[in-house]
Amino acid sequence: MQYPYQIKTLEQYKEEYQKSVDNPEGFWAEIAENFQWRKKWDKVLEWNFIDPKVEWFKGAKLNITENCIDRHLETLGEKPAIIWEPNNPEERTRVVTYSRLHKRVCQVAQMLINNGVKKGDRVCIYMGMVPELAYAVLGCARIGAIHNVIFGGFSSQSIADRLEDSKAEFIITCDGAFRGGKDIPLKSIVDDALIGNKMVKKVIVYTRTRRPVSMIKGRDIWWEDEMDHALFQIEKNNEVSFPAVEMDAEDPLFILYTSGSTGKPKGVVHTTAGYMIWTTYTFVNTFQYQPGDVYFCTADIGWITGHSYIVYGPLAAGATSVMFEGIPTWPDAGRFWDIVDKYKVNILYTAPTAIRSLMAHGLEPLEGKDLSSLKVLGSVGEPINEEAWHWYDEYVGKGRCPIVDTWWQTETGGIMISNLAGVTPAKPSWATLPLPGVQPVLIDEHGQEAHERDETGLLKGNLCIKAPWPGILRTTYGDHERCRKNYFATYPGLYFTGDGALKDEEGNYRITGRVDDVLNVSGHRIGTAEVENAINMHTSVVESAVVGFPHSIKGQGIYAFVINEKKPHDEELAKQDILETVSRIIGPIAKPDKIQFVSGLPKTRSGKIMRRILRKIAEGEMENLGDTTTLLDPAIVNEIKENRL
Repeated sequence: MQYPYQIKTLEQYKEEYQKSVDNPEGFWAEIAENFQWRKKWDKVLEWNFIDPKVEWFKGAKLNITENCIDRHLETLGEKPAIIWEPNNPEERTRVVTYSRLHKRVCQVAQMLINNGVKKGDRVCIYMGMVPELAYAVLGCARIGAIHNVIFGGFSSQSIADRLEDSKAEFIITCDGAFRGGKDIPLKSIVDDALIGNKMVKKVIVYTRTRRPVSMIKGRDIWWEDEMDHALFQIEKNNEVSFPAVEMDAEDPLFILYTSGSTGKPKGVVHTTAGYMIWTTYTFVNTFQYQPGDVYFCTADIGWITGHSYIVYGPLAAGATSVMFEGIPTWPDAGRFWDIVDKYKVNILYTAPTAIRSLMAHGLEPLEGKDLSSLKVLGSVGEPINEEAWHWYDEYVGKGRCPIVDTWWQTETGGIMISNLAGVTPAKPSWATLPLPGVQPVLIDEHGQEAHERDETGLLKGNLCIKAPWPGILRTTYGDHERCRKNYFATYPGLYFTGDGALKDEEGNYRITGRVDDVLNVSGHRIGTAEVENAINMHTSVVESAVVGFPHSIKGQGIYAFVINEKKPHDEELAKQDILETVSRIIGPIAKPDKIQFVSGLPKTRSGKIMRRILRKIAEGEMENLGDTTTLLDPAIVNEIKENRL
């Protein structure tokens, strides 16, 4: 399979980009011709950013799984779609061909129908990184159910919140999950989340760790039994597959929850046709994927990176994708390099946090590993710092692999700004140029387009996008007004990303980080309000304020300033109690790196916490705190400075 829409030269990139801006409808209609449709569209694009309302390929009918699987069966049926590498390197690898994937996805579709799941129903998926997670996602898409994957590190409270918000009636989970040296009790976490829940009808449990689990009669059923029954039904009907349900281009495909600047996570909704085209187009072009390449994205399917660049984008392109259950440092820090060597990986896509973590282990884990198969390296989740970029380039890519530094978000569906591997120029720690279809603009502090360059020739501002691309979010589930306020109200007529950026004279963009109250920890967005709410749930806590600070591995760490009811007898124990509370309410991923007990917080006379001051203190910048005379109690700032951790 060749890709007629693959950009091969810098000149071609410039032409395609211009075409996508001048005539977006013609541009995307041409690319859409490379996909399988039940019915073609009546209109390519209808949009406004005021309501907001965006519709791509209006009136078209399709099923995304026919594009990801069925259409490849004749030519790629016996080629690997997914190569699964288990957590334990001693365990057997599984190679899932496109034919096998088709069979399993059809079984899941039948299993879901058997258990009462209908088109439009929400199905919550809380599993480890096993192939069955991909089958579950695609099985939902095949029958038109809306999947909501929850990362296996979230707590029962986080699951309960997401179940309630999405009104999900069905859950697919595992007895447990392996992750490094840990055995995570997924089913018992789900059981805790379901205390008091009157809505969930069925919990389907896949056996992975063989840990004892509680199975409630009438509600909990075993994946293996249901899959056997589904296969029997398909075969009894003399069918070779389960027919895919016809979907409208704008039917919801999935909900994925992401942290906001308020305490409540928001359910980002992506629809079918535009998302499919965007993930496939960006996958093929950014990584310059060639048929037969082995591609390894190290993300978890619980995050948007796994949705777009392990499941949908690669499969729609007919790619071979490595899916990894474990972590980069277990059983030792050479695990990624073992995988690259073992499967002769051509493209490696990982996070700066992982790269920095592996840098800390030195070069020994790389010794004796054959990385000569690598052609392209990628970075995702947060801006990559220059030191990590050069280490990745020199020791992993051996100076011969282009590095694509990709910027995008849960809300954008796929890559927005990135160099195209070996086609457009790379610039260390810069995301560089927008992909065709993406029209960025920097907005200054006056709400106008930034035109004033600084002495180094750079423009600076808040990063916005001025026209829709096919992968843009359509709404936040059950609350369209929240979508409008969060993304389209700050700068009317523009999509506001929440990030700041720089732009050089060649048109390259460098993302400087969040400008709202959202932290980027190890590439995962965590709302400060969410963490504060969790800390404040602890019985002894009166109030807290959370800010980010530079962290050598995670990029950004979490620094919590906490007012306790009374001074703790044992500060360390009190901190552990707070960490346990956060872990219970959100999950271990949101645990603060530093907790400083304070007697008060810097507040204005109207009661607003001056996080700007706390951020500077957390970063170690003790001077230049700005004017503190307007604070309710200016003396509190000195006390916080003196006791900084």
